[in-house]
Amino acid sequence: MAKTKPGKKSKKSSNREKSSLNRVAPSSSKPSTPAAAQTSPSDLILLATQLLHSGQPDEAVEPAQKALAQVNGADALPVLELLGEIHVELGAIDEAREFFLQAAKIDSEAGGEGLAYGAEKFLWLAQLSVEGGRDSLQWYERGASRLRTQIQALQALKSKTAAMEVETEERRRKLAVALCGVVEVYMTDLSWEADAEAKCEALVTEATMVAPAYPEPLQTLANVRISQQRMEEARSALKRSLELWVNLEPENEIVPDFPSRVSLARLLMEADMDTEAIEVLERLVGEDDGSVEVWYLGGWGLYIMGEKQKGGEIKEDEDGEGWRISWISSRQWLQHSLRLFDQQDYEDERLGEHAKELLAVLNKELGGVAEGEEEDGDDWEDDDASSEDEAMTGA
Repeated sequence: MAKTKPGKKSKKSSNREKSSLNRVAPSSSKPSTPAAAQTSPSDLILLATQLLHSGQPDEAVEPAQKALAQVNGADALPVLELLGEIHVELGAIDEAREFFLQAAKIDSEAGGEGLAYGAEKFLWLAQLSVEGGRDSLQWYERGASRLRTQIQALQALKSKTAAMEVETEERRRKLAVALCGVVEVYMTDLSWEADAEAKCEALVTEATMVAPAYPEPLQTLANVRISQQRMEEARSALKRSLELWVNLEPENEIVPDFPSRVSLARLLMEADMDTEAIEVLERLVGEDDGSVEVWYLGGWGLYIMGEKQKGGEIKEDEDGEGWRISWISSRQWLQHSLRLFDQQDYEDERLGEHAKELLAVLNKELGGVAEGEEEDGDDWEDDDASSEDEAMTGA
């Protein structure tokens, strides 16, 4: 397993709420022309999109608003959807929802037929729904219906370009992830319905058939199997899901988005795949070290691993001290999680309380700071800790 003591990384902003339902490959080009020089709606939309994809959503608002002022009717759809995505990135969820609702209304009035009418607005509204449950479900179903129709239309074309093949594949993945979203609704808000389990089975089967080369349907299948206590089948699905992307670079389009992989880490822990869970979390920390939840999950996962080592469920090192190494590392992850918790005024109080409970147990068992263990997470890469890093490689 990779080492369990992460190194110091630079902070990166990351919208961990953004789902792969709506993920667009970031543009490699950066805007080179000032916003004032862009006059046509298409130029302004292009500029705003480039700014959004280059990590400048605040700068993208002005050109997008200027574009919106120049269009109306169905022509306003791409601008409204873009403004919605920009405000999601800015964390202005209420404003984002209003833009998507305006787009959905115009879409309905225009008839919403043809490949030009995207499903993204519906999928965003499903995710951003305040009511959840039935409200989320109806938005997911509208998005899925639109995607099914468009996939069929693309498949029916007699002559297809490479771009059309790519477009079809993108829509297949979005449909699969939308179906997984419906499964999630039935497993949570609508779990009391008599046919919830049957619907989950049908939906996850369709998702795996629609997009067999992508990890999200297999991850959802594992979630369903865990809820059914069919753990071997869950582990099998998780292994197949991991195999599809674990050796790829983060930028590869097959790699699930950040929140999907956080959910994956939780599933791996539930399925007793502790080593795989820690490896996924280490990778997430390497991409963005500002997530309270990721550091907390890493600490919790290492705590569980240490418990199993101590209790003999996992084979120990010759000296029988492997559990101590796991728990030292667990303490560091949890301490860092709580530092971020305070810095960010994190809202999940239950997470914070659980992290403190785990730390209390660790401090009682481990005592003070061990040799080579730094209390301040910012010093974890110091030379003094190098020997412990080497020991943790085999944790």
